[in-house]
Amino acid sequence: MYNARQAYAPTPHSYIPNTTLSATINLDEEVKLTGTRAERDLQDSLAEVFSIVITLDEIEKAYLKDAIPEADYTEICDRLLKQYRAILTDEAVARAFVDLETFKASWDMEVPRATERIRIGMPSTVTAPSHNATATNSSGTNGPLIVEAAQDFITFLDALKLGLLAKDQLHPLLTDVIQSVNKVTDGDFEHRGKIVQWLITLNQMRASEELTEDQSRELELDMNAAYQGFKATLT
Repeated sequence: MYNARQAYAPTPHSYIPNTTLSATINLDEEVKLTGTRAERDLQDSLAEVFSIVITLDEIEKAYLKDAIPEADYTEICDRLLKQYRAILTDEAVARAFVDLETFKASWDMEVPRATERIRIGMPSTVTAPSHNATATNSSGTNGPLIVEAAQDFITFLDALKLGLLAKDQLHPLLTDVIQSVNKVTDGDFEHRGKIVQWLITLNQMRASEELTEDQSRELELDMNAAYQGFKATLT
């Protein structure tokens, strides 16, 4: 004979608990998410990365809406990017992080502006000429800044000739070049874009990773061309 299934849950009186599965922890006691100091430091570092990425995305939004002064944006964005890179120099953190896309997927993060800024590795005010730059002219009123920019170009080219090929050796020097150039002129010049492209290329490398000999030669040619283009704007 067919017996209809009961449409209700068993009553407490019909349920006999299995004592071997009972909780063995004190429910009033704080549960620790990590068991060692190393694990705790790792979680703290990943939390810092999460916070930096979210903050960076909000800063980019604010800048695009003119809700933050350009100088403040540049300072905050540059500091966040440096903190992001510094945290990921730790091998344990880097292994757990994997890469930005993996990290975003793990935490369901939608941060397109921060993603692009991290890819480039510099504030947008650095990759584009500053609106506050002083235009150059033949009278030499901007002489000290021109000299500084020329010296940064020469320093970078000398580094290449000396065989410095690692990202952590070249990236800071190339950043100095673009920043000093932006102080001199608010206009574009021939081959300026190559400086930015090489900055992006270097930014995407690991700190100890080195350019190949072919890349080094290409970089030297591009930087010489950019230097000539920069000097042409001064006449």
